[in-house]
Order: sequence, then structure tokens, then C-alpha cells
Amino acid sequence: MGKLTVRALRAVLAVVLTGTVLVQVLMVWVLVSGNDPEDGSLPLTPLRVIVILGMATAQVALVCVWRLVTMVRRGTVFSHAAFRYVDGVIGAIVAAALLWFAVTAVNAPGQREDPGVTVIMGGVGVAILGVALIVLVLRMLLAQAVARDVEASEMRAELDEVI
Repeated sequence: MGKLTVRALRAVLAVVLTGTVLVQVLMVWVLVSGNDPEDGSLPLTPLRVIVILGMATAQVALVCVWRLVTMVRRGTVFSHAAFRYVDGVIGAIVAAALLWFAVTAVNAPGQREDPGVTVIMGGVGVAILGVALIVLVLRMLLAQAVARDVEASEMRAELDEVI
């Protein structure tokens, strides 16, 4: 991965992480202080809590991707330490899917005349889980690459002994 690519990706990750943290802090502050600009009060609704938690899942994924990019840049991504961050991304995606299903459940009573919206929202949740499965497959590929890298290191060591 080139330096320009790493810098561009880090810039995007930093902007998104900063933006989500600022929005999240502002939302929590408004909820705690009860200062809604529209009517002066802001009840703690399940949807608001889900949105705050959803941003936290995105932040976890962003931090894990940042660490993986750092490992790629250093050439250490093919190690067992990378699995922790890949597992973090998978966990964040699964948590986001569960939160999306919660949004669907909160929204469902208002969709009694048009249940298709709830079905579509459920389908989006399944698609989010599908992304987690794709990352899980990529994790398996990483495991194979790490195993091959270990094998290659052992063979190099044996070859060095022979020479």
C-alpha cells in the first residue's frame, strides 16, 4: 500500500471519526441538558439511544481499520495481532446490524398501513449481517496467509541452516 493511499485513507478515517464523536457528544449533551432547540425539551427515546450506540459501533470499526492500515504500512499485518482488529470490525458490524434491527422494531408500529417499509428495513439488517460474513471470510483468508507466512519463515530458517 502506497504512502499516498495510506495518508488518504487515514485522512478519511480521521474526518469520519472526528465527525461522529462531535455529533455523538452533542447528542448526549442535548439529551442530558434537555435543551432541544425546537421545544425546549428532549425526551430520551429509544431511537436516540440507538443512534448514539450506532455511532459508537462505527467508531470502533474506524479505530480497528486505522490499526490495520498501520499494520499494513509496517508490513506486520500477516501476524496474529491483526486478528484482534479484524474481530473488532466484525463485532462492530454485527452490533450495527443488531441496532438496525432495533430501529426496525421501534419503527414497525408506525408502519402498520405500509408493512413493506418494515420488511425492507429488515432486509437492510440482513444485508449488514452479510457484510459481517464477508469480513469473516476475509478473516479466514488472513488466517491462511498468516499460516503460509509462518511456513515460509520456517522454510527460510531451514534453508539458512543448510546454506
